[in-house]
Amino acid sequence: MSEMFEDFGESRGTGSNAPEFTVSEISGAVRRVIEGEFGHVRVRGEIGRVSRPRSGHVYLDLKDDRNVLSGVIWKRTAIGMRTKPEEGLEVIATGRLTTFGGQSKYQIVIEDIRPAGVGAMMAMLERRRKALEAEGLFAQERKKPLPFLPEVIGVITSPSGAVIRDILHRLRDRFPRRVLIWPVAVQGERCAPEVTKAIRGFNALPQDGAINRPDLLIVARGGGSIEDLWGFNEESVVRAAAASDIPLISAVGHETDTTLIDYAADCRAPTPTAAAELAVPVRLELVAQVESMDARLTRAMAQAVSLRAQRLRDLGRALPRPESLTSAASQRLDLWCGRLPTALAAAVKDRRIRLAESASLLHPATLTRSLADRRRHMEQAGSRLAPGLRRSLRDLRRGLEQQTGRLRVSALRRDLERSRTACEQLASRLTTAESAKIEDWSKRLDGLERLRQTLGYAATLKRGYAVVRGNGTVVTTKAEAKASSALEIEFTDGKLRLDARQARKRKVSPQEQASLI
Repeated sequence: MSEMFEDFGESRGTGSNAPEFTVSEISGAVRRVIEGEFGHVRVRGEIGRVSRPRSGHVYLDLKDDRNVLSGVIWKRTAIGMRTKPEEGLEVIATGRLTTFGGQSKYQIVIEDIRPAGVGAMMAMLERRRKALEAEGLFAQERKKPLPFLPEVIGVITSPSGAVIRDILHRLRDRFPRRVLIWPVAVQGERCAPEVTKAIRGFNALPQDGAINRPDLLIVARGGGSIEDLWGFNEESVVRAAAASDIPLISAVGHETDTTLIDYAADCRAPTPTAAAELAVPVRLELVAQVESMDARLTRAMAQAVSLRAQRLRDLGRALPRPESLTSAASQRLDLWCGRLPTALAAAVKDRRIRLAESASLLHPATLTRSLADRRRHMEQAGSRLAPGLRRSLRDLRRGLEQQTGRLRVSALRRDLERSRTACEQLASRLTTAESAKIEDWSKRLDGLERLRQTLGYAATLKRGYAVVRGNGTVVTTKAEAKASSALEIEFTDGKLRLDARQARKRKVSPQEQASLI
C-alpha cells in the first residue's frame, strides 16, 4: 500500500515544486487503495451501536477491546438477512471495506452476518427470550387448553421428511382424524417466514368454509443443530404462535432441544410422535373406558332398582289393610243412609208449618191496612213535595237571572255574526258542490241516454230497416209470417197493419209479400 502512495507522489512531483491536491482527489485515492486491498473480508467483532433510520439502511459499529469499525447494511441486504444485528452480539461480518469521504472515515459494507460460534448464538437467544418474556408472550395465563378430540388437525412441517409420516402413523394407530398439512421449509432462510405464514393462514380460515378450520395445530420438525433449528427462534414465529387463536403444540427437535416457539406454544411435545399422542386419545382405551362405565352404570341402576324395590316392600308391610282404612267410613255412611228418610220427612213437615204460618198473614184486611198506611205516607210526602218544588224553582229562577245579567249583547252578536258567516260559507260550498254533482249526474244521464238510443232498435229503423209483428209477436221467419192472420210492420215514421185475407183479395204476389215481410 505504501508503494502505491509513492507511485502516486512521483506522478505528481516532489519537493517544493509538488502540486497541490484537492480533498476529493485525496479521498478518491484512499478509497481506491482500500477497496483494492480489502475487496472482500470477514471481520469478527461485537456489535455496538445499531441505528435504523427511515431509509431502511442499518448503521452499526463492530468493536473489540481496542478499536471500532463502522459498518453499514443497505436496505435490500438487510431485508433478506437471516441474522438480525443486535447490540452486544458477537458476529462474523462478511463484506468489503470502503471509505466515506463526507466524514473522512472508512467503513465496511456488510453483506452477511453470522453469529460467532454457538456461545454467541446462545447469548443472543437468551436476550431475545428475556425480551419476549418481558412482553408477556410466555405467560401461563395466555395458554389455551388442548381440545380432547379435535375433528381437524393442522400440521405445519416439511411434507418430505420422516416427521409427517411419524405423526400420521401415530394418529392412525391412536384415533384417526382428518389432517391438513401446510408444507414449509424447516430450516434455512425461508423457515421463519413460511412457518409464520402457515400459523396465520390456519387462523385466517373461516369456521364454515370450503376448507375446515383446524381445531389444533402442530408445528413439528426433527432434531438438528442450533443453526438448523434457528428459524423457530425468530421473533416473527414466536409472536405468531402466541397470537394464534387455535391451540398449538410445539414439537421442534428432540427432547433436549429447546426453541423459543416452545415457550409461546400452548403445549410442548418432546418429539413429533409425542405431539400426535398429545393431540388425540387412544380410541381403544376410550372404547374400553366407555364399556366399563356402561357396565358400572348398568350394575348401579340394577342395584338402585333392587334397593328401592326392597324398601317399597318393607314400607308396604308397615301399611294397614285397605279394609281397615275404609271400614269406619263405610259404617258412618250406612248410619247416615238409615237416618236420611226420617230427616227428610221432618224437614218437609217443618217447611209446611212455616208456609201455613206465612199464609195466615195474607188476609184481605191485613192487605187493606198495609195499603192505607202506604197511601197516608204518599200523601204526606206529596204535601211536602209542592213547597220543595217551589223553593227549587225559585232558586233556579234566581240563578238564571244572575246568569242573564252577566250576558253581553255585543259578545252574542259577534258570535252570531261569526256563525252567520260560517253558515254562508258552508251554504256557498254546498251550492257549488250540489251544482257540480248535478252537472256530473246530467252528463252521466246523457251518456246513458245515448247508449240506450244506440242499443235500441229505433236507430236501426232510421237506417231503412223495419220490424214485422204477426199476431202481436215479432216475426223473424217466412213460415211464421204465412202462419199469421195479420201482420203489422213498424217503420221509423209509424206502423202499417196488413190483413192476410185482404192481401189475398188483392192478389199480392209472393215477391211483394216477401218484400213486405
